[in-house]
This record gives sequence, structure tokens and C-alpha cells, in this order.
Amino acid sequence: MIDKQWATATEAVADIPDGASLAVGGFGLSGNPIALIEALLAQGTTDLSIVSNNCGVDDWGLGVLLNAQRIRKMTSSYVGENKEFERQFLSGELELELTPQGTLAEKLRAGGSGIAAFYTQTGVGTQVAEGGLPRRYNPDGSIAVASPVKDVRTFDVDGTPKEFVLEEAITTDFSIVHAMAGDRHGNLLFNKAARNFNPIAAMAGRVCIAQVEQLVEPGEIDPDRVHLPGVFVHRIVEVGTDIEKRIERRTVTQSEGA
Repeated sequence: MIDKQWATATEAVADIPDGASLAVGGFGLSGNPIALIEALLAQGTTDLSIVSNNCGVDDWGLGVLLNAQRIRKMTSSYVGENKEFERQFLSGELELELTPQGTLAEKLRAGGSGIAAFYTQTGVGTQVAEGGLPRRYNPDGSIAVASPVKDVRTFDVDGTPKEFVLEEAITTDFSIVHAMAGDRHGNLLFNKAARNFNPIAAMAGRVCIAQVEQLVEPGEIDPDRVHLPGVFVHRIVEVGTDIEKRIERRTVTQSEGA
């Protein structure tokens, strides 16, 4: 079997060129492949087109690439935690393809599964289907690029005609993801919320690079616990269990009498 282990994050991302498209795992700040993101930042890769549920925060996750103005376009479902994102988008420095969260997840999964497109009810009757959503602004605030009109068809569902909008699948040049554990064959196990977008982001990349907290020998992960088989993973880097993790908003319960 092929040993997919790479020595460092720097080596694993070294061939990601300027202008590449990239699917990036993470849900909020959970499961961000921060070691791989920082390696991309350090090597100077720029003009990136990134597909990810969100773009981190101002100083963490994909936000570090955004702050360095390395991102040309984001395809995301949630962008509300990053003030620099807002500034770049409204000033015309950043293109945004805003996509409903479930639709974005299915576009990635479909791309990784060899499915070209699918129909969904999500977005019917809105600008998602009818077009006109701003994707890029001019510096004067006018719309430079707007979303196109999408194909809408009627299907009979349980005897009732319903409209569905056509959504095209997503594939990218590379994908970078974070997993709790993996083996040298690329089989991955994700932890809790990190499982939300990491597996499907991994699937969508033609070359998938995974950072794992713990690298184990093949067979040490129970087959029933493998969340993503190694066929989707091409490179794997161990980053250790003490890698820094952040929480967007910490909420704690007040003790009685406090």
C-alpha cells in the first residue's frame, strides 16, 4: 500500500500554485487546518479561489490568508464573523459566491462523488435561483459581477408538482482538511463538529492534503470509525495533539449566586 505521510505541512503544500482553487474544511473555527493554512501563508501563495463554509475570523483560520490579501474569491455559506471580509467584499477587493449551507455541502459531496449537478428546492423563488446576487462590487458600490439565473424545473413529488433549482457540483485543484486521527494510507477520523465540512471538502479536491493530530498505523482505526476512506486522501501530515484550537464565542453557565 502507498505510504501517504509527508514530513511537514510546508512540504505538503509546496506545489499549490498561485491562482489555485482550494476546498478547505472547518465549521466555524472547529476543524480548521491551521498548520496547512499557515504554511500557505508563509510560502506566499496568492490569488486563491477558496470554497469553505466560512472564512475564519480576523486573526485565525482562513482569516490569516484574507488579511494578507491572498484570496481572490470565496464560495461560502456564512461570512458574518470577519470584519475584514466585509471590508474587502464591499470595497470590491474580494469576490463572494454566497451559497446556502446545505447546498454548499451537497455541491462538495457531489463533486467528490462524480455527480455533475443536482436539483434542490433550496433557493427557489429567491435570487439564488433568479440571479442578481452581488458577487463582486465596484469601488463605487455598484455591482460589478452578479450571480446568474439558474435552471428551474418542476418535478412531481408525492403527486404534487414542485419547483427545483439546478446546482452544479464543486471540484477544486486541492483540498486541505483537519482530522483527529489518520493512518499512513489516508483513512481519517474526525471529531464532533469538525466532521461537518472536513470530509466533503476532502472529497472535492483533486489532491487532498490532511493534517492529523495523531498518525497511527494502518488497521489501528476501527473500520467502523473511519469517516473518510484513504482513497480520497493523497497526503497526510501529523501536527500533534497540542496544536492550538480556538473557540469563536465561549459561553459558560453562571454558577448559582454569581
